[in-house]
Amino acid sequence: WERFWFLILIVTFLLTLGWLYFWWSVHNDYDEFNWILYNRTGYWSDWSIPILVTTAAGFTYIAALLILALCHIAVRQQMNLHWLHKIGLAVTLVATIVAVTSIEQLWGEEWNIIFISFQASAPFLHIGALAAVTLLSWLIAGQFARSEKAFFQICVFIAYLVILVALYLVPLTISSPCIMEKKDLTARPAIFGHRGAPMLAPENTLMSFQKLIEQKAYGLQADVVISYDGVPFVIHDSTLQRTTNIEEMLPELAFEHSSMINWTDLQRLNAGQWFLNTDPFWTVGSLSPSDYFEAGNQSICKLADVLQLAKENSTVVLLNFQPLPENHPHRSTYLNITLQTILASGIPQQLVMWLPNSDRELVRQVAPGFQQTSGTKTDARLLRDRDIRRLNLRYTQVTSEDVREYSAWNLSINLYTVNEAWLYSVLWCAGVQSVTSDASHLLSKVSFPIWLLPPDEYYLIWITSDLVSFTVIIGVFILQKWRLGNMRTYNPEQIMLSAAVRRASRDVKIMKEKLIFSEINNSMDNAEELSFCSESRYDGYANEVVTPMDHPDVRRHMD
Repeated sequence: WERFWFLILIVTFLLTLGWLYFWWSVHNDYDEFNWILYNRTGYWSDWSIPILVTTAAGFTYIAALLILALCHIAVRQQMNLHWLHKIGLAVTLVATIVAVTSIEQLWGEEWNIIFISFQASAPFLHIGALAAVTLLSWLIAGQFARSEKAFFQICVFIAYLVILVALYLVPLTISSPCIMEKKDLTARPAIFGHRGAPMLAPENTLMSFQKLIEQKAYGLQADVVISYDGVPFVIHDSTLQRTTNIEEMLPELAFEHSSMINWTDLQRLNAGQWFLNTDPFWTVGSLSPSDYFEAGNQSICKLADVLQLAKENSTVVLLNFQPLPENHPHRSTYLNITLQTILASGIPQQLVMWLPNSDRELVRQVAPGFQQTSGTKTDARLLRDRDIRRLNLRYTQVTSEDVREYSAWNLSINLYTVNEAWLYSVLWCAGVQSVTSDASHLLSKVSFPIWLLPPDEYYLIWITSDLVSFTVIIGVFILQKWRLGNMRTYNPEQIMLSAAVRRASRDVKIMKEKLIFSEINNSMDNAEELSFCSESRYDGYANEVVTPMDHPDVRRHMD
């Protein structure tokens, strides 16, 4: 059973380690995860932080148990896991499996981020894994040296050798765009503000877009909806519950699609107080008093206001459109209304990236200067034939090979939503032209990829790490063989004493006494004394002729 629980401990450790790594990697998309749960539950909360804390606590607990178990093995003791720890281990294992299964059902496409994160962390994970396996060599070498069974020694050695060789050669499979010559690095990716600057102000409000302009971002992204009376405005959700106070002002319309409400009612709503109450990005505390007051008094923003701001600052506008309900009065004419609004604003046509696929020919006729953009990953040749010059895709949909292929066809790629510096760095090394971000104020400070290694330097680090690890492991095996190879064989009493667990103190005392007399017996050179001690069977404490207490060795051991 102890071996079974040790196996369960190893499996749980590996599973929690993988889950922790995954949840750390998706830090870029915590807001998206919260939004998915909001759509499921109708309640907005930052679920990502409790999951992160719970995951870290569970992994720390399992790692501590594993370290203690390895320490027991190192001194040749059984693990003897307490029943409370067995329950904790089982709960952690089941909870992790449930979490992995839930993510697969709710957010299955997010697993792709693991492969992207490896491009940023694989060289460092390799060195860390190498260090861990090298440290384990002390334990493995000890077990190898102590064992008297050749078959066990061979199995341990081969298993350890296979893992070691695999780690030594795994860099052959590592492919990172940041392993490149510095001269081949392309221009820094331009940054689009996702719904403005949503970490600094309520999303899709005029304040949010103004904050983005202050960051000197390349462009802004906005979600366009047509109100019931034909006024284009910007909002992301299909309803107004999350980002406005409609439940207080117009409770009868709270569950209506945002496009089914007149602009006269929409402009009465507060679109900023929710930001201060929920603090979706944990940034409200950094706002100045004036910004805090301004954020709490924002209203829904018209598309015309956004276009005017972009025009004054020569900012590119990426427009996305929400589908309208079938009974919407402007369902068939919303493109015409939006085009009229854009053209009436006077913004230069080359500053507008047009994303909808429907009626592209009509749009080209009315506004030939628009940058036609596709939101679907398609063959590069087909895109060029359709006169589409840009793509707007989720970053998990594109590989480095795709970026090179599209670039060869003179197609520009914009990837969303990129908030972390490490992800921005990987995409920069891959040659991506632009990204959409919630954290434009943070990415604008990234002046160079977090790390960039020429291939020769990476190979040097790789080979040096392997050689150092191999040298240390050889030295550890030699040392352990020399240290443990000449140790005397324990007699039965010593083995019983070392394995005594949960025994009564009287039993342990008796075994200690027998061990003392056993050692004395082995040290006696006189055959007569050996014969006498053997016949007395070590329990002749009160022998009338001679007693063990009279022997000087006995007194020394008893002292």
